Amino acid sequence: MKKAVIAPDSFKGSLSSSEVCRIVETVLKQKHNSIEVKSIPVADGGEGTAKAFLYAAGGEKIHCTVKSPLGRDIESYFVMLKDKTAVVEMALASGLTVEAENDALLASSYGTGQLIRAALDAGAERLFIGIGGSATTDAGAGCLNALGVKLYDAENREVIPCGRNLEKISRIDLDGLDKRLSERDITVLCDVKNPLYGKNGAAYIFAPQKGADENDVIALDRGLEAFAEVSKNVLDKDLSHCEGAGAAGGLGFALVAFMGAELKSGIDIVLDYCNFENEASNADLIITGEGKLDRQSLMGKVPFGVASRCKGKRVIALVGVSEVSGKEWTEMGISEVIECNPEHLPFEEIKPGAKAMLCAAAEKIKL
Repeated sequence: MKKAVIAPDSFKGSLSSSEVCRIVETVLKQKHNSIEVKSIPVADGGEGTAKAFLYAAGGEKIHCTVKSPLGRDIESYFVMLKDKTAVVEMALASGLTVEAENDALLASSYGTGQLIRAALDAGAERLFIGIGGSATTDAGAGCLNALGVKLYDAENREVIPCGRNLEKISRIDLDGLDKRLSERDITVLCDVKNPLYGKNGAAYIFAPQKGADENDVIALDRGLEAFAEVSKNVLDKDLSHCEGAGAAGGLGFALVAFMGAELKSGIDIVLDYCNFENEASNADLIITGEGKLDRQSLMGKVPFGVASRCKGKRVIALVGVSEVSGKEWTEMGISEVIECNPEHLPFEEIKPGAKAMLCAAAEKIKL
């Protein structure tokens, strides 16, 4: 009997990773009655990360009310695993899909800080913080504020943290920072290596995806650099250019610099928890995927993270669209890429038919 392992990311904005698993598994079993299928929904720190850990390790969702990127009250949750590790997913509080509109200048990571505090209140002994899919470019100032850090301008007035206000901050008061953070092991699940500011930083590379125009990007980058300078004076060290500082609009910087967190590959942590290699070791076929296979995918997102654990295996990536050449994905260990949207039609046009398109793509898989 042949065995297939299905380990996809979500198709952002259309299908969750567990939905992708169900659809592909159904198609495979309809075509091949005798096939054994193991579905493992995964994520890399972005959308679906909390559910992936819950599926892999067991635990419970703990719901709470937090602030959205634009300051509205929303219902969110974190996952408490059985070993008292809390999984906080930024996308569930400060993510691009939380609200109908995005404003890169005004968006704040405050809600993510509220989730972290709620996890500590619930007795978390360790924290996994997934920081993909953010709507923010505030250097994590909002998150810090929610955890007790006060931010002041030159006239000693408290500053509301958001990207637009970073340049106003001239003093950072750490006296109120939640002391429990220094007593916890904090691991940040991150799939990018960009610095905080500069041409390869958070604003220039990621803010346009969050609604920023050219002038906004310049202003945000200036603010990120200014915040880094004030932070250096407070901390007596400069971590703004460390790998991953620019992740999630600079939240990576805040978590490392102010909370002593460690940045690690999100997909690697998730795959370890899923016992992926044990499941894949005797499989004939590995199926992975994500909504868009692009340049960022090459940095260590789900498809290539999965493929790196399956050397010598046949790995098929089901994707919405691919912007990566055959040579590139072959070199990364993927045997075949099947597009659900080979004509590259606009997302809003194909979103209603996402399930049917995935079914049609899965039908093309040959054992």
